[in-house]
Amino acid sequence: MTQSLTSARFWDDRYASASPHSSGKPGTVLVRFTEHLPAGRALELGCARGDDAVWLAKQGWQVKAVDIAQQALAYAADNARRNEVAGRIRFEQHDLSQTFPEGEYDLVTASFLESPVDFGRPQVLRKAAALVAQGGSLLITSHGSAATWSDHRHTPFPTPEEALAELQLDAGEWESVFVGNIERLATGPAGETGKILDTVLLLKRRQALRRS
Repeated sequence: MTQSLTSARFWDDRYASASPHSSGKPGTVLVRFTEHLPAGRALELGCARGDDAVWLAKQGWQVKAVDIAQQALAYAADNARRNEVAGRIRFEQHDLSQTFPEGEYDLVTASFLESPVDFGRPQVLRKAAALVAQGGSLLITSHGSAATWSDHRHTPFPTPEEALAELQLDAGEWESVFVGNIERLATGPAGETGKILDTVLLLKRRQALRRS
């Protein structure tokens, strides 16, 4: 079995056994860092059930939303239809280690694009950065810590600075708008609560200087 099939099957099985219904709420990081941006073309990597894509579409963005799992994309498309924004979102299936969406975007966002199956995440995020238009934004949110009830609570997580360095971006081409951890309250499977950290990178691609 190839690595590609392993990853696709893992996520298809995960969504096939999960509820098709989502919270209906966009990610708090997405809202906080993009609600004041002018709407344009957006790319979301790992759209899951589509709440972030739907919210962006409601703000006026033209969205391309991708996921590896066909079942997730089906749930997301239903979500878009229920919210009457299907005409503003294009859904595409991609195993990002094998194929990648085309285009140039004013916003590229990836929220918790992490997996127990290795898919070459650093390389994927570098490809994502290359699709950001001049003056556009790259927003990456990942786990910065694990809750006390998690099996990963002793896993070392990269610092925000380490996460930024892993992208290997040219500092002359990018402005670091926000590089840091944001604390939030998480709820466990038994209803327990605890504070965890998210690692957030918001980077803006600089406009090229015009020569006189």
